[in-house]
Amino acid sequence: MSVTAEELEARPAPGPKGLPFLGSALDLKSDLLGTLHRAMLEHGDVVRFSAGPSGKHQVNAFGLFHPDGVQHLLAGNAGNFEKNDPVYQEIRSVLGDGLLTAEGDEWRRQKRLVQPIFTHKRVASYLPMIVEESGVALRRWGKAAAAGEMVDLNTDMARLTLSVVGRALFGADVGSAVPVIRRAVPYLSERAVQRGLSPVVIPADWPTPGNRRALRYQDDLYAVVDQLIAGRRANPAEGEDLLGLLLQARDPESGLGLSDDEVRDQVLIFLLAGHETTATSLTFTFHLLGHHPAIQARVQDEVDRVLGDRPPSLGDIKGLAYTLMAIKEAMRLYPAAYGMGRIAKRDDVVGGYEIPAGSPVFASAWVTHRHPDFWMYPERFDPERFTPAREKARHRYAYFPFGGGPRACIGQYFSMLEAVIVVAMLMQSYRVTTSSDPVKLFTGITLRPDGPMPAKVEARS
Repeated sequence: MSVTAEELEARPAPGPKGLPFLGSALDLKSDLLGTLHRAMLEHGDVVRFSAGPSGKHQVNAFGLFHPDGVQHLLAGNAGNFEKNDPVYQEIRSVLGDGLLTAEGDEWRRQKRLVQPIFTHKRVASYLPMIVEESGVALRRWGKAAAAGEMVDLNTDMARLTLSVVGRALFGADVGSAVPVIRRAVPYLSERAVQRGLSPVVIPADWPTPGNRRALRYQDDLYAVVDQLIAGRRANPAEGEDLLGLLLQARDPESGLGLSDDEVRDQVLIFLLAGHETTATSLTFTFHLLGHHPAIQARVQDEVDRVLGDRPPSLGDIKGLAYTLMAIKEAMRLYPAAYGMGRIAKRDDVVGGYEIPAGSPVFASAWVTHRHPDFWMYPERFDPERFTPAREKARHRYAYFPFGGGPRACIGQYFSMLEAVIVVAMLMQSYRVTTSSDPVKLFTGITLRPDGPMPAKVEARS
């Protein structure tokens, strides 16, 4: 195999020195997003983070922060990177081996089975249901507005998106699952990331209090999902929900379907990741609109012009262009999928820097979405960044809230359709006011607020 000029000139990547033995581990654990962002600003587009003693026992992970590096990782040389880094190993232990975590031939088989479920035509059929569930949220806000009470955007959006994805999956209300999901998911999510980033990990089968708690929560989650699946089989819903389609799906190459455990793994991925990511996007969209009144007024003007006082239809979505721009900008500032990790299978070179085989390598939407070469005043909320002309002119991987390449999020159309409908319907009826104070963030499997997100809602006259 010939050696390229880039490979001949490749050099070790720079990075923060950190503490003896621990390296950057404590900084990443205490302030993951801030540590990554500072590392890009101080060290550049390819950064090495180390942990452990120097020499052969040192663990090095590489952050790729320039869009070129992100593209190399997720698309251009995706075949050299497998989704088996320590964080994904921990996620797999929680959510099973579904489409998010599966690898190689198994992932390709699952994608062939699941892909037909997420065609635009199929997803569009859920629009009336999304409108109906948004109406439930409207009524909750109406009661709060009438009583002069604050709402919690975080709770309301999580409840709404869980109801939507539950009905899409099971054709039924999943209210009974909410307490278990609210109790188990934050703990398991934070635990997966903290264990994945730690240089020393206690084996999961040791009977520590944390391990026993994690196992109890995982058992609770599995029991809830198994009960929902059993209920769907015993009482088939009218129409075609996603679970029914999963049970009917057959691999076009082998003719085989999904096993019961595989169905549960897929349902867990769609149920948990599907509702949390969209909830984060909606929460921060309303939060940002709430203290940018001029932008909120422009969204409402568009909604009034396109919808009047009626609910949205599929034909209205294109007309809600500025509403979509505001959502995209909120997702730039607060990307639910804030980090995406891989393991290098072979030696590689990115941006002139060596990436040894076996190294954890990751991209961070949180960081790249703030790259000063691509985003002027990156902390400013400015939906105008997403005009068609500016999107076309920008590097494809300067913005990647749904990932990219062959493993881009399969549910992104569903998520964006839901977000536009929800924002349009709530902005149609209510004015939102929020504080501009910094928000404390929770960095688990996905990004979300670490606590309530209070907002004042007032009926529009």
